[in-house]
Amino acid sequence: MRVPLSWLREYVDLPDGESGRDVQAKLVATGLEVETVEQLGAGLEGPLVVGKVLTIEELEGFKKPIRFCTVDVGQANGTGEPQEIVCGARNFAVGDKVVVVLPGATLPGDFKIAARKTYGKVSHGMICSGDELGMGDDGSGGIIVLPPEYEPGTDAIELLQLVDEVLDIAVTANRGDCLSMRGIAREAAIAYGLPLRDPALLDVPPPNSYGYPVKVADPMGCDRFTARTVVGLDPEARSPIWLQRRLQKAGMRPISLAVDVTNYVMLELGQPLHAYDRSRVEGTIGVRRAEPGEKLTTLDGTKRVLDAGDLVITDNRGPIGLAGVMGGANTEIADAVADPETGVVDGTTEVVIEAAHFDAVAIARTARRHRLTSEASKRFERGVDPQAASAAAQRTVDLLVLLAGGTAEAGVTEVVSPSGPRTITVSADHPDRVAGVTYGRETVVRRLQQVGCDVYGQDELVVTVPSWRPDLTDPNDLAEEVIRLEGYENLPSTLPKPPAGRGLTERQRLHRRVGRALAGAGYVEALNYPFIGETVLDQLGIEDDDPRRRTVRLVNPLSDEEPLLRTTLLPGLLGALRRNDGRGSHDLALFETGLVFRPTGDEKPSVRLPVDRRPADEEIAALDAALPEQPRRVAVVFAGAREQDGWWGKGRPATWADAVEAGRTVAREAGVELIVRQDQHAPFHPGRCAALLALIDGEEVLVGNAGELHPRVTKALGLPERTGAMEIDLDRVERAGPGAVQAPRISTFPVATQDVALIVDASVPAAEVEAALRSGAGGLLESLRLFDVFTGEQVGEGKKSLAYALRFRAPDRTLTADEASAARDAAVASAVERTGAVLRGA
Repeated sequence: MRVPLSWLREYVDLPDGESGRDVQAKLVATGLEVETVEQLGAGLEGPLVVGKVLTIEELEGFKKPIRFCTVDVGQANGTGEPQEIVCGARNFAVGDKVVVVLPGATLPGDFKIAARKTYGKVSHGMICSGDELGMGDDGSGGIIVLPPEYEPGTDAIELLQLVDEVLDIAVTANRGDCLSMRGIAREAAIAYGLPLRDPALLDVPPPNSYGYPVKVADPMGCDRFTARTVVGLDPEARSPIWLQRRLQKAGMRPISLAVDVTNYVMLELGQPLHAYDRSRVEGTIGVRRAEPGEKLTTLDGTKRVLDAGDLVITDNRGPIGLAGVMGGANTEIADAVADPETGVVDGTTEVVIEAAHFDAVAIARTARRHRLTSEASKRFERGVDPQAASAAAQRTVDLLVLLAGGTAEAGVTEVVSPSGPRTITVSADHPDRVAGVTYGRETVVRRLQQVGCDVYGQDELVVTVPSWRPDLTDPNDLAEEVIRLEGYENLPSTLPKPPAGRGLTERQRLHRRVGRALAGAGYVEALNYPFIGETVLDQLGIEDDDPRRRTVRLVNPLSDEEPLLRTTLLPGLLGALRRNDGRGSHDLALFETGLVFRPTGDEKPSVRLPVDRRPADEEIAALDAALPEQPRRVAVVFAGAREQDGWWGKGRPATWADAVEAGRTVAREAGVELIVRQDQHAPFHPGRCAALLALIDGEEVLVGNAGELHPRVTKALGLPERTGAMEIDLDRVERAGPGAVQAPRISTFPVATQDVALIVDASVPAAEVEAALRSGAGGLLESLRLFDVFTGEQVGEGKKSLAYALRFRAPDRTLTADEASAARDAAVASAVERTGAVLRGA
């Protein structure tokens, strides 16, 4: 909403010398968002005067038409002689009154005017257009032609109101009242503590039975319709300069007197209006819902097919306008046109003025359905004062009578659906409790009365909400009014005091520990959208019967190519790896923690949560039951070098073993020891894929997979060769752990290290050998590490040698050599028994 400061002063006696910046600060303090204060006419210096064109000489021999004019500027040039001016515009004639800027003046943009020779003549000034004066588009597209009544030499700066300040206010969706000078003036009056001259306080004649006939068939869509008629309008009457300038400053283009008056009143009072050419309206004006397939050509010249939900204005022929959005072309106000033979001017001389109140939701839906946003629809969908319709119609009638020489007919039509005022019961100290500040009853009552409420009661207040504030619906809205008018800046900053024991949950702590551990291991976190398409599941080689194929499809996806919620974290991470690799980063290690979505088949949302109260536990439970399972997962992907080459020696490429180690890193944060076994699981290479298992309630449960991606997958996704990945279910890992991770006990006694090399069949997993050694070593075993794997003639065909380092330590004493050796021998004996191992070198 653009608010000229000169117009605002008509309704509020702002202090002398109060600038637009000062008013901006006051309005911002009350909660309005004043984005800018535009200085109109900044840098403009006269002389800028009215001139009368005396002669026009057409100059020949130039690429474009050029005219040499003499203009009477009165005594503004100091001599009274005609001013000689060269001009290229052609929309004026001899005898027209124009705006002339004389040498020595400065136009907006620091454009200094001086006499200069051009096109073989000396031009002593300029004949000005609206753009050159910073007036914006007036619709003429050329030189300003003034009404004939202004005398040459009259100061045009004051006449055209070129110097002003305009506040540009971003009005929020709930403050439709502020899309009017009346609403902004009310806020300014409250901010300055000054009285308001309400422009809606007019004497309005009561409705009678001989007004223009109106029939409202949909009282829910239109609860108030006022119609007034003005006849005898002068079709040649033009909007006066003051009216045109106010429209221009407010961001609207002058069109014709009747249309300009309705736009002016809409800006002034906030009530959209429409003027119909009465000679083009056939019969009763009606309001109803459109019939499916009905058509209407709107004022913008577009033929529109109407929807059954559209609210339309009709006459005996059918629709003549989209209610609250735009009128129809078949009842448009006609411009004045003179007959070339008789000189008789033809145009609209009788108008029917519509001032109605329409349902906000219906207007918003119609505007969006037809992609047609107008100044009227913006106001109706935010809320218009229904009580202002009669005053707006009266104001329009008065201006048309004054400016166009019309006569107001005595008939007044008002169709009104009965409705009572809206009341809210609120405790007098409710704003105090909301803000944490003691305002007191007197302050609360005074502030509510300032916004237009009627307030009764003592400790319990009964508040009648004004008709122009449909956004005030409950006690918190009233509390907000008190708080904003008392000043948000006056609210104290108070740190909240959370009750004890409300910190992070164990699940949240584990989530953070895992992220820190992977970051410490060299992985970089990459957050991705949780959306995938069927194509990426095909590229990953996931079979049709795989549970990851059962997806949740979005009704309104961001992209038609990715309409599904992810069932695995790998697509997003692999996409991020591919993009970074394509941009020159070839040594990559990424990780992500997030939710995946697994449908259960019972997703049938049957409850809609209320907004006027806290949902009941049963309602929340029913909604939760309709959601898919959402386990939290962790995944890593990597490619290139895991350790870089350098002066310290050669690096090494990342392998499937790094994927397994990433899984172990995650599990260690939950206090879980993973069991690793060979597996075949898409999208991994069948010979380089590990199943990650954990003990949950005494049973081995699959918690994830790790390894190297299948070559077909890397080719299909455009990934580097030997790309590795790991994905693990963090919720299952948490269930396998002991809960909160306990700090290990540190023994102060020395460690005893024993190495052992065992020969086993090549098909025996190292994990089984390790488990057997742990089982036999007993409680003195502190750690066990596989440090070498050897195959060759020395160990025999189909065999492999596994070398382990065993560390033994007692918490309360130094172990003897015999104790360490006995524990080692027990571990070897267990391995021999369970895996068929042979002690190497024995």
